[in-house]
Amino acid sequence: MSATIGTIRPRPAAVILTPAAEARIAALMAQAPAGAVGVKLSTPRRGCSGLAYSVDYVTEANPLDERIDTPGGAFFIDAASVLYLIGSTMDWQEDDFAAGFTFANPNAKGACGCGESFTI
Repeated sequence: MSATIGTIRPRPAAVILTPAAEARIAALMAQAPAGAVGVKLSTPRRGCSGLAYSVDYVTEANPLDERIDTPGGAFFIDAASVLYLIGSTMDWQEDDFAAGFTFANPNAKGACGCGESFTI
């Protein structure tokens, strides 16, 4: 099958959000502080292995960030973090003892023992 010249395919999202992650984003946005326009994922340098996942509210959309529109609100991926996250799946998991976002990142070459940080 050949592609038609001039046809632009939509670019796939850098990160796949599971239904549970989308539901958690909706819950966060429902209780967001005034002025929040979405939730943003970034990978600041910290932890034993070098990079960590951080999810925070944002009050302003950065045009360089990746934007994923979810049923519950806008989800942004920090422009500087996209290359570390391409192909990742973000999920929300909770049980009797803990709750949090989890990441299946095919780019990570290793992680620290506590699971707080990863290396590329």
